[in-house]
Amino acid sequence: MRIGLGSDAHRLRAGRPLVLGGVIVPHPRGLEGHSDADVLTHALIDALLGAAALGTIGERFPDRDPRYRGISSLLLLDETRRLVEQAGYRVHNVDAVITAQEPRLAPHLGAMARTLAARLGLSPSAVSVKATSPEGLGALGRTEGIAAQAVVLLEEA
Repeated sequence: MRIGLGSDAHRLRAGRPLVLGGVIVPHPRGLEGHSDADVLTHALIDALLGAAALGTIGERFPDRDPRYRGISSLLLLDETRRLVEQAGYRVHNVDAVITAQEPRLAPHLGAMARTLAARLGLSPSAVSVKATSPEGLGALGRTEGIAAQAVVLLEEA
């Protein structure tokens, strides 16, 4: 068994859709980034790569590479799953948390968990996605951005 931890944060800005865990969340601002800037999926990718000692999301999918401009992070997750499986591991479970002052994410968490579970070939019960508020503290509390953390457990295939 191997454990991986991933974390990501992006600024919010007008004119972009807000994508979290592969789900479009209604909000007037989305996350700024080279890809779709899905912080939840990015944190999960980094956790998977870390658990398998395969580097980081920035090394595997650099933001200076035009192939990844605007790409769905779910496609990057598919490639990460392939790399993890090629290294001899399979995902056992995922636990993740999104930190956002707004929007309220509770109505969307189930869809996020189901979407990520499907991409990883897992039962929805093996993927937990939670949300928390920074209670007005710091940049996240001022609604400047959204952050996410993920923990994964891998087992030898």
